[in-house]
Amino acid sequence: MERSVLGSIPEIADSAFVSELAYAVGDVTVGEQSSLWPFVCLRGDGGPTVVGSETNVQEFSMLHGATIGDRVTIGHNVVIDYATVEDDSLIGMSSTVQRDAVIESNCLVAAGSLVTEGQTIPEGHLAYGAPAETRPIKDSHLEELVRVQELYVEHAETYKEGRVGVGSRNGVFSRTDRTSIVAA
Repeated sequence: MERSVLGSIPEIADSAFVSELAYAVGDVTVGEQSSLWPFVCLRGDGGPTVVGSETNVQEFSMLHGATIGDRVTIGHNVVIDYATVEDDSLIGMSSTVQRDAVIESNCLVAAGSLVTEGQTIPEGHLAYGAPAETRPIKDSHLEELVRVQELYVEHAETYKEGRVGVGSRNGVFSRTDRTSIVAA
C-alpha cells in the first residue's frame, strides 16, 4: 500500500516489485528493479526514505528516514532508523542500524547485530555483535553479497510477472490439483 502524508507521495519505479502487503508512506523513493517484500514498512514522514536501484528489502523490515544505496540487501526483520547504507552492502536478519549511523560500501552486517547511533562501518568491513565490532571482510563474503543481491532481482522479476504459484506442473496448481491433493 502506498499512502501520502504531509503532501508527500511515494515515488516507486515502474520496474520495482512491491508486495501488496508492503507499506510505503510519505516521502519515499524506490529505484529501478528494487523489491519490497511482504510486511515491509518504509516511512518517509519525518524525512525522506530512499531505496536505490536493484536493492531488496525483505519481510518485516522497517526503514524510517533512511538512505539505502544501490544493490543492497536488507535481510528479514531489520530496522534502519535515520541512517545510511551505501552501495553493495548486506544488512543481516534482525539487525538494527540506529540514527546517524553509516554503513559504507561493500559491507556486511551480521545477523542480529546492533550498529549504534553515529557509528560508521568502514568500507569493506564486516560488522558483528551488539554493539557492533568490525573487521575486514573476506572476498568470499563479497561474492556472497553479489550472489544474494542478484538472486533477489530475479525473484522480484518472477513475482512481478506473476509466475509464482504453489506448485507442481509448471509451478502452479490448478483448482483441480488442489482439490485432489486435499482429498488424497
